[in-house]
Amino acid sequence: MQEMHYHRPSSVAEAAKLAGSHGDDRLLAGGQSTLPSVRLGLLAPTGWIDLAGIADLRGIRVDGNSVVIGSMTTHAEVAASAEVKSRIPALAQLAGGIGDRQVRNRGTIGGSLANSDPAACYPAGVLGLGATVQTDRRAIAADEFFKGLYETALATGEIITAVRFPVPEKAAYIKFRQPASRFAIVGVFVARTAGGVRVAVTGAGACAFRVKALEDKLNARFAPESCDGVAVPASGLNSDIHASAEYRAHLIGVLAKRAVAAAR
Repeated sequence: MQEMHYHRPSSVAEAAKLAGSHGDDRLLAGGQSTLPSVRLGLLAPTGWIDLAGIADLRGIRVDGNSVVIGSMTTHAEVAASAEVKSRIPALAQLAGGIGDRQVRNRGTIGGSLANSDPAACYPAGVLGLGATVQTDRRAIAADEFFKGLYETALATGEIITAVRFPVPEKAAYIKFRQPASRFAIVGVFVARTAGGVRVAVTGAGACAFRVKALEDKLNARFAPESCDGVAVPASGLNSDIHASAEYRAHLIGVLAKRAVAAAR
C-alpha cells in the first residue's frame, strides 16, 4: 500500500504553507467527489491537506446586501440557514436538493466549486447570482471562475475561503435530475439582480455557463413567456446515455421558463 501524508492545519495560513511545500498533496474539503475518484483510480495524491479543522472557513453571515458563506460550510447548513432562506431562498432550495442526506451533511460549497463537476448544482447558483469566490489570495468574479471540464481559475494550492452572494430581487433554480445520482442532467438558475437578469446553466456543458439570448429576453420582460421561442444551440453540449445534446438544449428553455415562474 502506498504511504500517504495526512495534514490537518488549523488555519488558512498553515494550509497554504502546506500546499506550497507539498505540491502533490490534495486539498480535502468534504471529500464527496475526491474520495470516490481515488477509489476509481482517477486520482493518486501523495497525501491530504484536510481543511476540516479550520474554523474560519465555516459559517454564514450577512454583510450588507450580501450573504457570505464560508467554503467549508456544508450543503445541509446552507439549506437550513435562516439567513439564506430569508434572503436567497433559491440558494437554500438548491443546496437542499444536492445528492442525498449523507452528501449534504459532508459535502461543502467550497469543495463543490473547486471540483467544478459539469453537473454540480452550486456552479449554477454562483454564476446565476453573480457571486464572488474569495480565496486566500484574491477575489474571483463568478464570470471568470469556471473555465472548463473540472477546470477553474484557481491556481495550484489556492484555497477558497468564502463565497459572497449578492441578494437578488428574485431568483429560482430548477433542475431535471438524474434519478440515481441526483446530479443535474440540466439545471437552470435564473436571477433578477440589480445589474440585470442572469441565466446560468449546469449539466448541459463542460462547465456552468450563461445564456445571453434568454437574459436579453428576460431583461426586456421578466415573464415566463419571454423564454418561448429562444433557441439554444445544441452544438458543444453534453450528450450521453441520459440525454442527447439536442434534448439538453430543449431542456434549458423549458427549465428557464419554469424558473422564472417560480422566482421569488
